[in-house]
Amino acid sequence: MPEHTMTPPMPSAAPGTQPNTPPTAPIDFLDYWKTDCREIKTFRGHSHGVWAVAFSPDGLTLASGGAERLVRIWDIETGRLLRSLRGHTNDIRAIVYTPDGQTLATASEDRTIRLWNPKTGEPTKLLFTRYDHNVCSLSLSPDGLMLARGSHNKDIKIWEVTTGTELMTLLGKDQYDHHWSVCVAFSPDGIHLASGTDIGKIKVWEVLPSGEEKVLHDGHWQRDNEDSTETRGYFIEDDGGFQKPMDYWIGAMTYTPDGKTLITGSRDKTIKFFEMPKVVEQKCLTGHAGWVRSLAVSPDGKVLASASDDNTIKFWDIAAGRHFKTVKGHTAGVRCIAFSPDGKRLASASWDRTIKLWEGGAEQAAE
Repeated sequence: MPEHTMTPPMPSAAPGTQPNTPPTAPIDFLDYWKTDCREIKTFRGHSHGVWAVAFSPDGLTLASGGAERLVRIWDIETGRLLRSLRGHTNDIRAIVYTPDGQTLATASEDRTIRLWNPKTGEPTKLLFTRYDHNVCSLSLSPDGLMLARGSHNKDIKIWEVTTGTELMTLLGKDQYDHHWSVCVAFSPDGIHLASGTDIGKIKVWEVLPSGEEKVLHDGHWQRDNEDSTETRGYFIEDDGGFQKPMDYWIGAMTYTPDGKTLITGSRDKTIKFFEMPKVVEQKCLTGHAGWVRSLAVSPDGKVLASASDDNTIKFWDIAAGRHFKTVKGHTAGVRCIAFSPDGKRLASASWDRTIKLWEGGAEQAAE
């Protein structure tokens, strides 16, 4: 039967992919990114600002999406646009590949999550719930089986990727807390899920079996005398806007590969490190002049890259908590960054409608 010709190991055995050529010595990414960070390619084609970018697990393609509502898939080496996926009816805010590269998940302000076959561009599943609102964050469990979403809702939903079945809804213990869970990140062991809210608080959940809120931490939120639970950032129809600006809104969160540190970026322009799983604040990094929208950690856990509405990408030494490089290539806010699977490249998506590809290390001499 023809089905048997497609065996699961084939993608990793494809010629030219990294798995068959293990590096002779591991790279120290702190040295690598300190040495240089040069722009090697710009992908143009989006007609509006770009919210999200992700590398395929084989490192050969990029997927991007933004305000023009199309998911675009690019060939990294040639810079060519391979295909555009249509389906979303509002801004695409988040994109993730499953670890096997067989599924691409995209989340949108149209309240839906769409699953696609990235090789063919065919849509495979549509995930949504009746009372959902703008979906703005996605996180896959490390095994790629569960997909969590953060949105302009107070609950967090988790789906099973293979079947599209809704597995659970995570709701906080405080029934009077109506703040949105806008950011989600699975821990590297898949046991916990961290979430960040629109007012800057952090919650840690045990995913299975209980789905319980384990820790609630103030995170970036600052208490002040005028503040009360009744007035905090609620939407007031008469004023046509928020009663109080959400100054501490969490824009990004990620774990270090060892799972010991959770890193968050906020509208307050700071980046914070928290010791896990008890959420003890360790460091607060300052330097960005705008909302910190995206964070990425190198595979060896030594380097943090951060992207901001201040048009820059900054690199940080995680152990020292020290900034060592600022990259200015975009002409508008940088909304998303992602390291390539091998950690040697960084992709950045910006409101200037471009995606840029950056490389570190010593420049190779032209052949």
